Amino acid sequence: MKVLLVRPPITLTVARRLQAFLHLEPLALEIVAGGIPSPHETRILDLANEKSVDGAFLRSLSEFQPDVIGFTAYSTEAATVKRLAALAKSRQPGVLVMVGGTHATTAPEDLRLPGVIDLVIRGEGGTAMRELIPLLERKAPLPESDAFLPVNSPRFEELSTSLPPELPPFDQVPAARRDLVDRSRYYSIWHGKPGERLPTLFPRTAAARTSVGCPFRCSFCVVHYLAGGKYVRRTPEDAVNEIVGIPEEHVYFLDDEMFIDAERATRIAELLRERGVRKQYVSWARADTIVKHPEVFKLWKTVGLTLVYVGLESMEPDNLQDYNKHVSPEVNRQAVTILHDLDIGLHASLMVNPDFTEADFAKVRRAINAVAPAEMSFTVFSPPPGTELWKKHRAEFCCPDPYGFYDGMHTLLPTRMPLKKFYRQLSMLWLCAARNSPLLRNKVKVPLKDRVRFFYRGFWYGCSVQNIYRDYPGLPVVNRPGS
Repeated sequence: MKVLLVRPPITLTVARRLQAFLHLEPLALEIVAGGIPSPHETRILDLANEKSVDGAFLRSLSEFQPDVIGFTAYSTEAATVKRLAALAKSRQPGVLVMVGGTHATTAPEDLRLPGVIDLVIRGEGGTAMRELIPLLERKAPLPESDAFLPVNSPRFEELSTSLPPELPPFDQVPAARRDLVDRSRYYSIWHGKPGERLPTLFPRTAAARTSVGCPFRCSFCVVHYLAGGKYVRRTPEDAVNEIVGIPEEHVYFLDDEMFIDAERATRIAELLRERGVRKQYVSWARADTIVKHPEVFKLWKTVGLTLVYVGLESMEPDNLQDYNKHVSPEVNRQAVTILHDLDIGLHASLMVNPDFTEADFAKVRRAINAVAPAEMSFTVFSPPPGTELWKKHRAEFCCPDPYGFYDGMHTLLPTRMPLKKFYRQLSMLWLCAARNSPLLRNKVKVPLKDRVRFFYRGFWYGCSVQNIYRDYPGLPVVNRPGS
C-alpha cells in the first residue's frame, strides 16, 4: 500500500511572509509516517515548499499513485485541503482521503464532505495510523470512535461533538521519519549573541517535541482543549536520544511549554551535558516558570539554550486577567530580567485586543521598549475553534470564513477603531519592534546577503500587516459601538 502524507501550503499573505523567518519541517507528518509499518511505502509532500501547489500535488499523484492520501491542516488551511482532496478524487476516484491535525480535532464537522473526504482523524496521528493501516490491509470497515470519524457514518455528528481523544503516553508515539523530507529546506532565524559573528542568520534547524499539552487554561489558547488539559511528557532519556540522532546543530522545541516540569527539564540538560551534546536550542516557556526556576535556565544556558519564546501577552494587569494567564506584570518583568541577566535571547510575544484604542496601542509600544532588546511578535486575540469561547462569540464574527482567518493576525471579532486604522497601529508595533531587534541593538555580525534578506522581508511583512484590512471586503468602517 502507498501512503502520501501532505502538508498544505500557507495561503494568507501575512502568514506566508512570516515563513521567510521561520520554516520548520512537518514534524507531525513525520511522526504519522513513523506509525506506518513496512513494507508499506510512505512519502511526505510538503506543499509549503512549492511555488506551484497544484502542479506539485498532481505530479505526486501521477508519479506515486497513492492508495491513501493523508492531509494535515490548521484551520487556516482547511479550505485548501478540501480543494486538494476534491482534486485528488477527480483524478483517482478510488483513493482513500483522510484529514487529521488541529482543524480535524477542533472542528471535524467542517470536514464532513462525502465523496471528497472519507475519514477524519482526531488526536495523535502516529498512534492512529498504527491502528488504521492493518484494517485497511484487510479491507475492513473504517473504525468509528472519538479518534476515527468516517464521514459517511450515521454517528458522525455524535462523534464530532465529543471531546478529542485522550493523548497516548509518549512511549506509544512512533519516532519521527525525518528521512522523508529534504532537510536543507528548513530553517529558523538565529540572532546570536552581542558582537558575535554568525556564518548565517538562517541556519538549518530541526524541530523536536519532548512534551504535549499544558496544565494552564489561557483563554486565547486551544492547547488545553486539544490535550484534554493534560501535560504528557517524554522521559529525559528518550528526549535526549532523539536530540542526539538529529543531524542539525540547531533545534527548535515545539513543546507547548517544555520547562513546566522543572525536574524533568533539569535531567534533560544534565544528560545532554553528560553525553557531550553540543547544539543550540530555542524553546517556549511561561514567564512564571522562568521566575520560579531560574536555576533551570541557567543550567540550560550551559548546554546551548540560545533563545526562549515567552508569551508575555501584556504588561497590563487587566489584560492578563482577561487572558486567564495567572501571571502579573511584575512576574513578566522578572522573567525578562532573568533571561537578560543569563544572556539568553528573548522572543517576547505580545497580544492586542480587537477593542484596543490608540491609548492601548501606546501602552504596547511602551512594553516593547521595556523588554528590549528582544525579538518580538504580536498577535490579535481571537476565540480558539472548538472551545466554549468560540461558540460564545461565533454570532459576532466579522469575516465570512472564521476558520480561514484564524491565524493570530486576522481579527475574528469587530474592532473598536476603524479596521484600517487598527492594522496601521498594529504595523507600527512591528516597526517599533524592528528598531529594538537584537540584530541591531547587539551589533551581531552576519553576512550582507542575510542582513539584506532580513530587512527586505521584514519590510514586506510589515506592509502585509498594514494591509490585512483589505482581506475584509465590505466590512463597515467603524465596527463596534463606543469608538
